[in-house]
Amino acid sequence: MATVTIRNLDDEVVRQLKERARLHNRSLEAELREVLTRTAGAAGRLKNLKREAERIAAATAGRAHSDSTELIREDRDR
Repeated sequence: MATVTIRNLDDEVVRQLKERARLHNRSLEAELREVLTRTAGAAGRLKNLKREAERIAAATAGRAHSDSTELIREDRDR
């Protein structure tokens, strides 16, 4: 596994991260690992969502699309 060093981090940021770690019953190191892991995973999921949206847009190109407002209203009224 890799080791990362972060320099010149604002004291207030560190304080907030320590508080967050305390709330999650984790060490600061474990909390930072969780934050970084989730952030990296979210970036990958966002990339996949964008790719899927582009695929759907290409598959439905040239088709007329209705406004979903009426469908949402009908669903709410049920």
